[in-house]
Amino acid sequence: MTWGELFGYFVTLLLMLVGVAGSFIPGIPGPPLVLAAAVAHKLVFGADGASVTVLVVMTLLTLLSLALDFVASLVGAKKLGATWLGMTGAVVGGVAGLFMGLVAVIVGPFVGAVVFELLGGRKLEEAGRAGVGAMVGLLAGTLGKLACAIAMTGLFAVSVLLNQGP
Repeated sequence: MTWGELFGYFVTLLLMLVGVAGSFIPGIPGPPLVLAAAVAHKLVFGADGASVTVLVVMTLLTLLSLALDFVASLVGAKKLGATWLGMTGAVVGGVAGLFMGLVAVIVGPFVGAVVFELLGGRKLEEAGRAGVGAMVGLLAGTLGKLACAIAMTGLFAVSVLLNQGP
């Protein structure tokens, strides 16, 4: 591996670590950033980059992480008794939270689920359970995104190292 390739490898890994952090820090795209770094590395270094098979697997893991992020709050809310209103509120609260800072991103799905359930005529205790479910789902989605981002980074690192000649 030349010094240029080594430098490119470490810069790519650094970007991927930012992507891993983005799995739980709002405003950083997480797994999509990890994938973008791997694709950019492949475009720059060609055959010395990750294999096409690894890039396909990384793309599938990115799609999985996006699905987990979206579905987890909904499923969490539903498991603890939310109606469609509570699940809609969890999504609305999560999206609204994106524009209001870190605490709002975390609390948004809870507040959204509770408010929408209350507007639908449910009692505070039932609405609160739906909100807790949305929070549990948010945590599960975050852990899923984190696992995907770490797996993607590891796949990239191993693939590039295995593509290097003796």
